[in-house]
Amino acid sequence: MEQASLELTVGPVAHGGWCVARHEGRVVFVRHALPGERVIADVTEETTRFLRADAVEILEPSPDRVVPPCPYAGPGRCGGCDWQHATPEAQRRLKAQVVTEQLQRLAGIRREVVVEEVPGAKDGLGWRTRVQFAALPSGELGFRRHRSHEIEVVDACLIAHPEVEAVAAEEHTWPGASSIEVITSSGGDRAVVVTPRPRRSVTVPDLEAPASVLLDQGKGRTVPRRGSGVLHEQVGERRFRVAGSGFWQVHPGAAETLLDAVLAYAAPEPGEWALDLYCGVGLFAAGLAEAVGPEGAVFGVESEESAVRDARANLRDLPQARVERGRVEDALDRFQIERADLVVVDPPRAGLGREVVTRIASLDALRIVYVSCDPATLARDLAWLAERGYTLSELRAFDAFPMTHHVECVALLVRA
Repeated sequence: MEQASLELTVGPVAHGGWCVARHEGRVVFVRHALPGERVIADVTEETTRFLRADAVEILEPSPDRVVPPCPYAGPGRCGGCDWQHATPEAQRRLKAQVVTEQLQRLAGIRREVVVEEVPGAKDGLGWRTRVQFAALPSGELGFRRHRSHEIEVVDACLIAHPEVEAVAAEEHTWPGASSIEVITSSGGDRAVVVTPRPRRSVTVPDLEAPASVLLDQGKGRTVPRRGSGVLHEQVGERRFRVAGSGFWQVHPGAAETLLDAVLAYAAPEPGEWALDLYCGVGLFAAGLAEAVGPEGAVFGVESEESAVRDARANLRDLPQARVERGRVEDALDRFQIERADLVVVDPPRAGLGREVVTRIASLDALRIVYVSCDPATLARDLAWLAERGYTLSELRAFDAFPMTHHVECVALLVRA
């Protein structure tokens, strides 16, 4: 397609880092724009139903517009950030509008949403504790451009945590690598996870700061090449171990913020029977187990083998907590779970899906707390839960991913 330029008046925000405009009756999804702006946009993709475009010239700017702090942000550049051209306050308003719209459109729920700032990021920068770089065949590191396999080579990432940047991975070449993930933890550990190209070995350069080095063998398996590869995270008084490549919230303030929100909504009482589904390394299970006490019980389900090992180690001092490996779809049947007082779910971006919603609803829990990183799948699942007798009682949203379109939500559902 020959690239066309359009003059557009930009309308409301859409899920995914876009704003919506119209041209000759067709919808145009525009990046690098803000609602109310008048822009010149280059068309980047055309389908029978809509166009995608990048705003390349701002004719009438929004009062929320700022100069992106990162030199790699902008049309055709790094695809890691969506909203560097908006103030942090405006970013949170835009995300709130997206959550509101998704709830109304997909679940028929009308609700005013406020996206709350998460402590630990100054002006939306320096927060990301896990950063994955793509590597060129030359070994130079960068990030993929939006909807592209092309790599934008960078010499620094402004949203990366300072302890990630201390490794200075971008200042070196990594021959033989397809990607490099640099991780730092609140416990003071660092790790570099190296994914080699097929049938290649990776030359690991001398790093600027101490870090374990792990080799990614695929399917979530890593082996240490230097150091233990185990990181430690501190949340309140409790210390969690996380295998280097394992899942942990990437914002330094997110784990504690989400734990507090989940426990406030779950309101676990001594003696209650709680489920923690998609439990990871046991963050929520630990808080639930402490609250239900020795006379209660917490049953966690997690599919990743390394996360199950970590969770069992993290919960060793809480005998009332048990974690088993499996897919939620079949684990509840396999372990004959028929009821629960409360259920916490923290699924991946794809959400629960109808099968899991049906099975969870059959447990007849008084309270379901749903942690979601995607408002679209959250809203879809809330609609299905409503069919099964659960209504949305409370919802909080958190800016756990500043500068990007991602938003974290915690929802409380109660039996109607």
